Amino acid sequence: MDYGESVQKVLMRKIRKAEQDLMQLKLDYCRFVFGLAQRARVVSGGVTYLVLSVDVDSMVSTEEGAFTRPDLAGVPVDKPDQVESVQLGNDWALEHCNKQSK
Repeated sequence: MDYGESVQKVLMRKIRKAEQDLMQLKLDYCRFVFGLAQRARVVSGGVTYLVLSVDVDSMVSTEEGAFTRPDLAGVPVDKPDQVESVQLGNDWALEHCNKQSK
């Protein structure tokens, strides 16, 4: 193996590690800033959903230095065994936040 190939392999390992770290940091941001814990309940379109996935790649940096809310996918709370998840986009609110505003 020549020097160029070995440098490429080292850099690719470092890039993959940095991407994993960034994903974990964005998930931490979602948990602490947006309150999205594992299996959180959110309301979207008047329906309560159980969150199954968080798309951290959908988060965009704002001019204020924050991130936009992530796109979510989930299943209706009254049908937790539903096979197909529903794409909720970023138009959602945590269930407990919604109850407090009433």
